Amino acid sequence: MRVRLVLAAAALLTAAVAPLAHAGGADGHHTTDRLTGASARDAHFTNGLFVDAYGTVADDSTVTLSGTYRCLDDSAGPVFVGSTLVQGDRSAGIGGTRAVCDGHLHTWINRSVVKDPAYVAGAARVEATLLQLSGTGLPLPRFLATEKTDVELR
Repeated sequence: MRVRLVLAAAALLTAAVAPLAHAGGADGHHTTDRLTGASARDAHFTNGLFVDAYGTVADDSTVTLSGTYRCLDDSAGPVFVGSTLVQGDRSAGIGGTRAVCDGHLHTWINRSVVKDPAYVAGAARVEATLLQLSGTGLPLPRFLATEKTDVELR
């Protein structure tokens, strides 16, 4: 139950504060090239996040988004990959995956049922965040990396 609460909190925090990260509040940066080309030994590498070019919408309104990430250290607190899907005037947080921060490339997959209003096949935008929760008491979010990209929902 605590894991579900932490995942839910991470997803909500990501959806609520993702615009702040894109306004310059994140200490990470877009690292798509490094995710696909550099090793964890690269001295310039910190953390990275990539969103796949397409997502899916199932008949039951389940939205699935995915991509890859890499992070180096989760000793200050748990790290999550959160995602928000934007299509037209609709916006919803889609899941929250616990990240493994070991310097290796990992796949993330976030799923949520979004019925009101439902998403449809076609163009959309994903705002994803690699977010660490740290601190005592109420954990505070720390942005490790962010990614905004256009996707195709199938």
